[in-house]
Amino acid sequence: MKYNQRFLLILLIFCTLAFCEEVIGQAQEITLAKPSGIQYKWQEQERIMFLHFDPATWQKREFDDHSTPLERINPKKLDTDQWCEVAQSWGAKEILFVAKHVGGFCWWQTESTDYSIKKTSYKNGEGDVLKELSESCEKYGLNLGIYVYPGDQTWGAGIGSGGITADPAKQEGYNKVFRQQLTETLSNYGDVMEVWFDGSLKIDVSDIMEKYAKNSVVFQGPHATLRCPGTESGKLFYPAWNTVKKEDLDTGLATQIHGDPNGDVWAPLESNTTLYNHYWFWSPEKEKKRKSIKELMDIYYRSVGYGSVLLLNSTPDTTGLIPANDVKHYKEFAQEIDRRFKIPLAEVSDKQGQITNLTLPKNQKLNHVVIMEDYRQGHRIREYLVEGLVNGKWKELSKGTSVGRKKIDYFPDVEVSEIRLNVTRSVGSPLLRKLSAYYVENFEPPLIEPVHANSPWTVVGKWNSESFVENTVTIEIDLSDQIILPGQYTLRLVSDSDITITDVEIHYDNQKAMDDYFKISGNEVSINRTAMVTNESSSILYLTFESDTQNFGNVEF
Repeated sequence: MKYNQRFLLILLIFCTLAFCEEVIGQAQEITLAKPSGIQYKWQEQERIMFLHFDPATWQKREFDDHSTPLERINPKKLDTDQWCEVAQSWGAKEILFVAKHVGGFCWWQTESTDYSIKKTSYKNGEGDVLKELSESCEKYGLNLGIYVYPGDQTWGAGIGSGGITADPAKQEGYNKVFRQQLTETLSNYGDVMEVWFDGSLKIDVSDIMEKYAKNSVVFQGPHATLRCPGTESGKLFYPAWNTVKKEDLDTGLATQIHGDPNGDVWAPLESNTTLYNHYWFWSPEKEKKRKSIKELMDIYYRSVGYGSVLLLNSTPDTTGLIPANDVKHYKEFAQEIDRRFKIPLAEVSDKQGQITNLTLPKNQKLNHVVIMEDYRQGHRIREYLVEGLVNGKWKELSKGTSVGRKKIDYFPDVEVSEIRLNVTRSVGSPLLRKLSAYYVENFEPPLIEPVHANSPWTVVGKWNSESFVENTVTIEIDLSDQIILPGQYTLRLVSDSDITITDVEIHYDNQKAMDDYFKISGNEVSINRTAMVTNESSSILYLTFESDTQNFGNVEF
């Protein structure tokens, strides 16, 4: 009897522990960061068409230099229906329209400035391209996104300023202008899926966002719910997690490098890139830089294929139409995506658990597997292995970590009768949305060059004992030849003596950038450049450090 009681007690303890373990697991699942309803709706779009159109188009430049008399701007053939048809032709579900770029020109009937469509010859100054596009998007069933640049060069708030004017005396006036512009665009043009604050935002617009953009996703800035990859290549590195720590997201400049599978907020990546390499605004010469279908497919694999949303640019010419050769190219891009992924050899949906098997109709050749997680419940899958049954034996085909909305795996041609997805590490029970197998004829793997290449250190500055004023050194370093693309960079001080960095300033294009663009860590400075870089761009760094000894050393980049 005592034995039975002891046995029952042990059994009870075991069951209790097992139950507690299950409850802990469930609690862990509940605390996973998950997408909001609007984030999920946005992420399911997969493809979005960016649209850049500006006085810079007439100037054949990337930034408006205000050299074009506004009466010369008259895109007589402008047709927002055509824009929507182009977007639909390659599967885009949203058009993100640059309603105002850094030059300050506004494409809607604004009361905030005369530097706008009102002063052009388009429809005798009575046109409103944002209104026309909003109506076309509704007609074609597309979502509308609005980009209003936080800065404005007419107010001395240039690239990387976040809306901070170079002259503090102008700040209050510009705050009113920008708040008015944001209110106009968000309140007068129907539902807005996405709001873009390129390069972050320092002007307080919390009340406007709460009133008009509660049901929108936001790119960069203090209200961000999306992240920039950190480059404009459209290509992510792997793994690509949709989650991040809130403290990083709140900076307004979180990028892919801040991704954390255990992050406490969901902030998916939007992979933005150009059709012309590397230009956002049209010109006849830039058309010659159109990316090949192979290049676009490489981008697709490293954006959509890593669980991101692809934001691919379009740019009308001075007639207001997207050029015919671009239109043709978008269709060819969509056709290539469909050729590869429209019809699977086999697929299975809505499975839960560590192991999912997919039986093919017959023993056949394949070279792709697409995995889709039910990411509404967060990043549960942390590691996985894909195997194929080859002549009765399981053979590894691919493996990975992050999945999220979609992970496209590819491998050399192999004949299999069955596929097995084995989730080898997860948080809670894995939730599989879909597992699909494909064979792509004439497949050429995408080029996987490192997005954040570890290039050799380059000496960009020096100091010696004569550089010191008392115990302090201030150095001006021109990094314009080093920062040639948007991305994340690191600068370090190399010396045999102890050094303390006390102050850093970065000036992008002759204007002081926000302090958010750099981070000091020991003797290193991490630098973030998210804005477009042209031949005219400049990046100047002012660095101050202290040391107890008057020493010498190098600044390396």
